[in-house]
Amino acid sequence: MFRLEALRPQQDDRLAFLKGFLREPKDVGSVIPSSRFLERRMVRMAGVRDADSVIELGPGTGGTTRAILSAMPESSTLLAVELDPVFADLVRGFDDKRLMVHQGSAENLRELIATHRLKPPKAILSGIPFSTMPVDVGTRIIEAIRDVLAPGGCFVAYQFRGAVADRARPILGEPESSLELVNIPPMRCYRWCKS
Repeated sequence: MFRLEALRPQQDDRLAFLKGFLREPKDVGSVIPSSRFLERRMVRMAGVRDADSVIELGPGTGGTTRAILSAMPESSTLLAVELDPVFADLVRGFDDKRLMVHQGSAENLRELIATHRLKPPKAILSGIPFSTMPVDVGTRIIEAIRDVLAPGGCFVAYQFRGAVADRARPILGEPESSLELVNIPPMRCYRWCKS
């Protein structure tokens, strides 16, 4: 039996997340951050423990970022790409030499990887709300993910609605999916692995 406390992010994170939602509701997927259960599921599904290069799209207040950093090897790198400048600054404050934060669009992954001299990522995790962005932007992001993901790498996304699967299916194929009920709201998790 889990404790309800395990679902609760830190008070400052919840407040920052709510403020972000109120500031730009279409760019933030929820009014509260993800639960630890969802964060752990994402990390497991993406194979972060074995990844030497990881990208996170839409870290928000950094709950999943912390879970990724905690799971990934010491020699790995994590590039967090965040559109919201306040959230980007918040995540930049994390004290971990493996973490790089870019404030901007996930459409530019190829350029970001080249700029930071990163290896093709073995894991890309996303919490960005595909359901509220223009279809063409979502399609360009999925195409960028396809183009940069290392062979054998996985792209994992969580969403309340199925927009990410709708955008990705023609480009990446049929995803594996599962439901994380211990989150408010419950979230669907999708995974695509590149052969």
